[in-house]
Amino acid sequence: MSYNNILSETQNGLTTITINRPKKLNALNKETIQELHDAFKAANEDADTKVIILTGSGEKAFVAGADISEFANFDEYNGGQLAAKGQEILFNFVENLDTPVIAAVNGFALGGGLELAMACHFRVASINAKMGLPEVSLGVIPGYGGTQRLPQLVGKGRAMEMVMTAGMIDSNQALEYGLVNHVTTEEELIPLAEKIAGKIMRNSSVAIKGAIKAINANFRDGVNGYEVEIEEFGNCFGTDDFKEGTSAFLEKRKADFPGK
Repeated sequence: MSYNNILSETQNGLTTITINRPKKLNALNKETIQELHDAFKAANEDADTKVIILTGSGEKAFVAGADISEFANFDEYNGGQLAAKGQEILFNFVENLDTPVIAAVNGFALGGGLELAMACHFRVASINAKMGLPEVSLGVIPGYGGTQRLPQLVGKGRAMEMVMTAGMIDSNQALEYGLVNHVTTEEELIPLAEKIAGKIMRNSSVAIKGAIKAINANFRDGVNGYEVEIEEFGNCFGTDDFKEGTSAFLEKRKADFPGK
């Protein structure tokens, strides 16, 4: 599939999606959001893809925010529709993918960029990364899930401060907050993400799918995460991966999961 604003490459079970608008600091416009949806959907449906890495092109930015020029003249209705559609086709979509998604945050991850990174299953960052939700400095609030996912990751008080001050934090502070899992050099960012992806790919993709569903259930109102865990745990017993994993363990050999 051909894209205007992103790059997608699959190799050895790993799909790397790169937001490729360096002159715009990889800002998210309507077209880019749709292309990201299409690329994530294609990767998730590709049996050869076991892990997805998301990053930004260039050295300056992962995603520096949304493309403000596209919505500066919106009214209340159009603003609400912008947030609703964006959450549906990209941010919530990524969070609920069956395939693990690692955000490799290089440079600025601001506004919609940080919201996109938070929608991924976890994050690694380069030492030059800067993260924040500056929306209130423009007279709006985060609209792509930032007010919900940031408190889940860093706690209510820290989230309140970050949103209210519209300030940025550096990669070490993000690590301290639990916003990212690892910090490394710019040169080692993608290799680190690939190393973690390699560890994930050794395990059962079917079990990982169930784990993602169960973990996400804990953050949904009206959903009992324990019940989802019980259901997904039980489902595992009917899979070929379970048969292979347990057989390999008992036979003291490395498992070769069929992924079904």
